[in-house]
Amino acid sequence: MRSRAIPEATVARLPIYLRALLDLAETQRALTVSSEELARLAGVNAAKVRKDLSYLGSYGTRGVGYDIEYLLYQITRELGLTQDWPTAIVGIGNLGRALASYKGFSERGFRIDALFDNSSEAVGEEVGGLIVRHLDELKDCVAESGLCIGIIATPPTSAQEVAEHFVDAGIKSILNFAPAMVNVPPDVNVRKVDLSIELQILSFYQQRTQAIAAAREANRRLNLPSA
Repeated sequence: MRSRAIPEATVARLPIYLRALLDLAETQRALTVSSEELARLAGVNAAKVRKDLSYLGSYGTRGVGYDIEYLLYQITRELGLTQDWPTAIVGIGNLGRALASYKGFSERGFRIDALFDNSSEAVGEEVGGLIVRHLDELKDCVAESGLCIGIIATPPTSAQEVAEHFVDAGIKSILNFAPAMVNVPPDVNVRKVDLSIELQILSFYQQRTQAIAAAREANRRLNLPSA
């Protein structure tokens, strides 16, 4: 039995390690990986990798590294990916439709079982092989099918209302794609995915890259020999 609780920062990195390990196993047919190589693929330092994996009880072998198959087993077990998690999406606009049709969820243990909206245009429509139901049916559906994860894919003005529907229905895990904060009880876990913020962060780095390139070019011109 593991004696140490896994820090939240480590939990956030486990999916990154998992993706890198799957790539090594599937495309390179590798059997082992060093902490240095896994660190390079994950974008962290090797010491952090070793510390993170130690929380799983995995320490590798000096001169050999970590057994990839065993690491995959440990991480998928720790992340709860050894079982399917029935998931609901609320908000069947462009984003909701894309999420409902994405096959990668089921491959990673998340089964999209139900779609909801409160628009008469969307309700009754088939999307991704599922019939869109009215949001008012959410609570009954959770009771019937055991939905345990909810995805908010609505405009920001509707996000709080949807979160409250999820909480009322008994769902304790919510993934929020809406660009808005939602208030939920302390025993409900919310993960926020704000695409606009991520793009703004990329804009910062892109601007810095261009500024560095412009400075280098200016420096090069200043150092050109006179005619």
